[in-house]
Amino acid sequence: MSSTIQIRVDDDLKRKSDRLFKDLGTDTTSAIRIFLTQAVANNGFPFEIKRNPVDMSSFAAMSEDEMLEKLSIAREHSAQGKQKEVQTVISDMRSKYGL
Repeated sequence: MSSTIQIRVDDDLKRKSDRLFKDLGTDTTSAIRIFLTQAVANNGFPFEIKRNPVDMSSFAAMSEDEMLEKLSIAREHSAQGKQKEVQTVISDMRSKYGL
């Protein structure tokens, strides 16, 4: 016998996760099934799956409007003097992305 699990997620999250899992050669339902199977086998969170952090295709998940908005915010911050030292940015990226 099998059971159905229904969850509600934000439309944007669903769209992005569908695209991600398709890029990884599977679908969202299969990815969730894999996660649950491995969680039970490992008696906890089983693993982390992610794209290579330096893979530029991660920008493909961002719409042109989202990218332009981020660039606009970056320009505003720069004009306001809100910059970080390179070493701080590198350190933040290493800790955030496990580099």
